Amino acid sequence: MKEILLPELAESVVEGEILKWLVQEGETVALEQPLCEVMTDKVTVELPSTVAGVLHKQLAKEGDVVAVHAAIALIDDGSGAGAGAAAAPSATQAIQETAENPGTADAQLPPQAQEEREQVGGSIVEATHLPKPEDDSGSLFKAFASDDAVKVQGLGQRATAPAAPVKHNEGRILAVPAARQLARELNVDLAYVPGSGPNGRIRVADVLAFSQQATQAPAAAPAAATTAAPATQAAPAARPAAPAAGGMPVAPVQYRTPKGYEHLEDRVPLRGMRRAISNQMVASHLYTVRTLTVDEVNLTKLVAFRDRVKDDAKAQGVKLSYLPFIFKAVAVALRKYPSLNTSFDEATQEIVQKRYYNMGMAVATEAGLTVPVIKDVNHKSVFDLAREVVDLAGRANEGKLQPDELAGSTFSITNIGSIGALFSFPIINVPDAAILGIHSIVKRPIVDENDNIVVAHMMYLSLSFDHRLVDGAEAARFCKEVIRLLENPDRLMLEAM
Repeated sequence: MKEILLPELAESVVEGEILKWLVQEGETVALEQPLCEVMTDKVTVELPSTVAGVLHKQLAKEGDVVAVHAAIALIDDGSGAGAGAAAAPSATQAIQETAENPGTADAQLPPQAQEEREQVGGSIVEATHLPKPEDDSGSLFKAFASDDAVKVQGLGQRATAPAAPVKHNEGRILAVPAARQLARELNVDLAYVPGSGPNGRIRVADVLAFSQQATQAPAAAPAAATTAAPATQAAPAARPAAPAAGGMPVAPVQYRTPKGYEHLEDRVPLRGMRRAISNQMVASHLYTVRTLTVDEVNLTKLVAFRDRVKDDAKAQGVKLSYLPFIFKAVAVALRKYPSLNTSFDEATQEIVQKRYYNMGMAVATEAGLTVPVIKDVNHKSVFDLAREVVDLAGRANEGKLQPDELAGSTFSITNIGSIGALFSFPIINVPDAAILGIHSIVKRPIVDENDNIVVAHMMYLSLSFDHRLVDGAEAARFCKEVIRLLENPDRLMLEAM
């Protein structure tokens, strides 16, 4: 019997969602035959089987979020190892049985399972086997949810005195940026917070749980800490969380169906692309200081320039839109105002300054929003960019993008004007420092430099930027530089070379 593990599908990807099983239990599977569809926050891929045989068991259900290197299936390859595996249940199976039957909590477990249970003081259960709470309080957002590969749940209803905080993490602490920020706000030492994410990564829910536990027993916790370490300073606990005014210490507001309207609602699980989008949007909202600056650009000369070269582009098989010109203008402006081409490394508390220019391009597909990346924009011609725009947008709609085509952006552009929007407040594509929203090109009367009223092709620009990394004046000057280049396409062609 061979275990099929979830591989590392892309750099920085720590988990994936099982979207669909392509082979059912009991069916024969060939070597390299696609077993299932897996979605990460980067891309959806078909996972091939690494062995040939019969699919004995699916260890993860459709919709489960599984950590990288976790087992997702068992395949009987005829090696005869199945009997031995059955005689010695895996740690995951034993722990799961313990959780489903609390009366067996003291039964003998495999060493790995016993060690894990002792470390957390309770049972570790796969996410899909936890009972669903009556109030549906389990959010699916990664930042708040405990929909990870494992969840922690106490054994039985044993009443015990509050224990002193236990140090769970030594050395470098794995935690999502939003959890680090919340810990700073609540004065929580992350070294004492048990992480429920993959490889023990600490999430917002873990910090909230630790803070609430300390708040619920304000008197007992210090006493226990003093008893545990009388000769040294007690381990730091969380300060009592403020009510709703404190920001994030309270759980998200839960939706409840109005009485009598149950039959008029349909519920669809937050899965796949929509869950990935939700995770990214929540992450952007939680740990960027998003600020907006707005300006407008007169594209009359660019419209005329594009009309002049459109036939030449068509002769070379190029569908020429305005996006390639905007990409070039942004790349030139980023060289002049480099703070907009940065990222913030939460783990090291460093600003990453980049000397390369990769543009994320938001594409609306039937499955949801995705952001393929055009690499090295400053080294490509307008026609090269036009070809790449069409290629990436087409494959995004077909779901055929590769993981590396969705990673590595340094700045992003969203073209909401392609569907007729006049104005928007775009959300930053973290970890980028900024995103530029471009909108519909509309004919409007303006007053020109000679005080004449003329008709011009006008478009609004909306720049969302992380105020931790970019000052407002810098953002405004960046927009003015983009406008200067777009309003003078001949100059743009010279400076972009």
